[in-house]
Amino acid sequence: MGDNDSQSKSTLTVDDQYPDGIRIDAFLARTFPEHSRAFFQKCLAEHRVLVNGRHPKRADNVCTGDAIEVFWPLLPLDKLEPESIPLDIMAEDKDIIVLNKPPGMVVHPAHGNTSGTLVHGLLFHVGAAFAEMADEEQRPGIVHRLDKDTSGVIVVAKNPAARLLLKEAFQRRQVEKTYLAIVLGSFDVSSGRIESDIGRHPVHRQRMAVVERGGKHAVTLFRVLGQNCGCSLLEVRILTGRTHQIRVHCASINHPVLGDHVYGGRPRNAPLQPPRQMLHAWKIVFPHPRSKIMRQYMAPLPDDFRAALAALELPPIGEHQPPQNPLLDPDAEPGSQLAKTPIDLMDDVEDDELLQDDDWLESDELSENCDLDDLDDDEDP
Repeated sequence: MGDNDSQSKSTLTVDDQYPDGIRIDAFLARTFPEHSRAFFQKCLAEHRVLVNGRHPKRADNVCTGDAIEVFWPLLPLDKLEPESIPLDIMAEDKDIIVLNKPPGMVVHPAHGNTSGTLVHGLLFHVGAAFAEMADEEQRPGIVHRLDKDTSGVIVVAKNPAARLLLKEAFQRRQVEKTYLAIVLGSFDVSSGRIESDIGRHPVHRQRMAVVERGGKHAVTLFRVLGQNCGCSLLEVRILTGRTHQIRVHCASINHPVLGDHVYGGRPRNAPLQPPRQMLHAWKIVFPHPRSKIMRQYMAPLPDDFRAALAALELPPIGEHQPPQNPLLDPDAEPGSQLAKTPIDLMDDVEDDELLQDDDWLESDELSENCDLDDLDDDEDP
């Protein structure tokens, strides 16, 4: 653990809210919501947490009356530096910024990606206030993610209050996210549901897979929008947010995402060989953290996705729609206005690839210390 005397420390006692016990990493993530469960799993691995004077394992439970000490790690020496990176901004106010992420851009720094990320560009665009949210995990304002080679809409918080409220919206399944995917093969049904557990591949540890034991429950809904040339265009919604969920689930039913070199989407006989997986985060609907009014944004398709649709003679959908931007009360605090009547998004709704405890990596390659996604087993950060 090192020289803890030179670091800040928090001491607390578990109250009677958890009489039957709760995992130590989950308890700490709920007690300190500014940090993720993955962060505390790293602290546990580094012996920065004591429970009743001993070092617990991350799977250990804590119970009422347990005394906990957390020795906070120092901020990393390689602090984030702003970078002048072009950003496709769809909407922005004092609380949030909605962007259309291009394929090839990593969302936040991770192993092997220490510059050129969306976070680096946001630091330059937003400025000092955004930089102050940077934590030990170097992902200020990030509440959900997209894989490096997945394009599309992403919402980022610009202040701590907005970040917390957006995370809560994901946890309560108030966020609806719709993807477009070009997959290999044709379907004899117009829609379907894929439901199976996803976990780390038992042999190829850098991949995820559908597994019988040790995985996390995952549900994917899809609708066929068009078929031609041995490929299909799907509209996809996910009810859970597991790592690479859409890509893994589509591959599991022998319809891998076209161009996905990790999960079988680049066979030699494919009718087209795009340079990346043809997966696009098309639409997002969420309650604004300040007004609670539901807002929708739609990201136009990137050129390579449009070119693939044209080459395969699939429906040219995905046109841009004007965002819903209700006026805000500039004097109100985030979340202070009365919530409007809830909109029922659970009818065939999906949740997002929420930044989870174990699924925090941005690149296609998973590192061994990734097994800490979704936080708990839920899509909650």
